[in-house]
Amino acid sequence: MLHALWISFQNYNLIAAHSSFAGWGNYRKLFSDGTFGASLWHSFYFTLVVLPVQTAISLGLAMLVQKKFRGVGFFRTVYFVPVAVSFAIASTIFRLIYNKDYGMLNAVLKGIGLPAVDFLSNPRISMLGIIVLCIWRAMGFVMVIFLAGLNNIPDSLYEAAHVDGASPAQRFLYVTLPLLKRTLAFVVIITTMDALKIFIPIYITTSGGPAGSTSTVVHFIYETAFKQMNMGFAAAAAFLFFALVLAISVVQLRIFRTDVEY
Repeated sequence: MLHALWISFQNYNLIAAHSSFAGWGNYRKLFSDGTFGASLWHSFYFTLVVLPVQTAISLGLAMLVQKKFRGVGFFRTVYFVPVAVSFAIASTIFRLIYNKDYGMLNAVLKGIGLPAVDFLSNPRISMLGIIVLCIWRAMGFVMVIFLAGLNNIPDSLYEAAHVDGASPAQRFLYVTLPLLKRTLAFVVIITTMDALKIFIPIYITTSGGPAGSTSTVVHFIYETAFKQMNMGFAAAAAFLFFALVLAISVVQLRIFRTDVEY
């Protein structure tokens, strides 16, 4: 990391024989680089959509499979299976599902009389296709975390709330959520960091296209470093992004700081 930090202050090209000191030049260039700005926006847009949707779905699934009923183990396994699938394999499968000509999703749309949709070639909806893939892939892992948090809440608290006349919604708002705050903090921070660093699905499904509409910061760093060979500029982008993610994580930790105990 120290070596990479030093490289970020140089005009460093992977195929050049020599490098020169650039000072803060690479960092100043980032603030005027439209491509970097667009990739930063795509990363934040992806995170702002994935974070609440994935968290809500995972919490809902955890509350469903927490209940004791016949076959609950089967459903827990089914919801967790996507986590065991390699991200590269999952991305390849979804690329085939989204294919306009022979993809399964468009076959279903045609079967019900709707027009085919080019999910990965339309700049307006291509990111949404990747969002669906990532939520499907990660929701089982987050579900398990929430399930552990729910199992740590004593049943006596729910029984007391029920005796006091609290409705299911009130028990969720005033018992479950406050005592899940630490678990929720962990989920939010981990999900935010993973979403901001998204790369593999982008690289495999769209390669940042169409027209750069799915290019995220990590994809921008990869393209700059290993295709344009501009390692100094890429290292500066990486450290600026590191600072942003660190700042966001610190803010989230302070927001979710809690003294709720039972």
